[in-house]
Amino acid sequence: MNITKKEVEHVANLARLTLSDEDLDVMTGQLDTILSYVDKLGELDTGKVEPTTHVFSVTNAFREDRVTESLSREESLANAPQQNGESFQVPKII
Repeated sequence: MNITKKEVEHVANLARLTLSDEDLDVMTGQLDTILSYVDKLGELDTGKVEPTTHVFSVTNAFREDRVTESLSREESLANAPQQNGESFQVPKII
């Protein structure tokens, strides 16, 4: 698969990139190498390969939800760097 300088210029324009002639030559070569490799992957026979979203079979890794008691306000504020007895105090950000 060959990509032309004109196509690279078009993509650079869409991406709002300004490429010098030297950068254009380098980018054209690199993109041509990448696209040639992708084209080579298309030659593989994947007819017997099942489509998947993950390499490994994924199951839910989360524990079952259980209702438990929460911390009291005093316990949750005990190690806060700054608090006013009712809530955490953090710097004002505007």
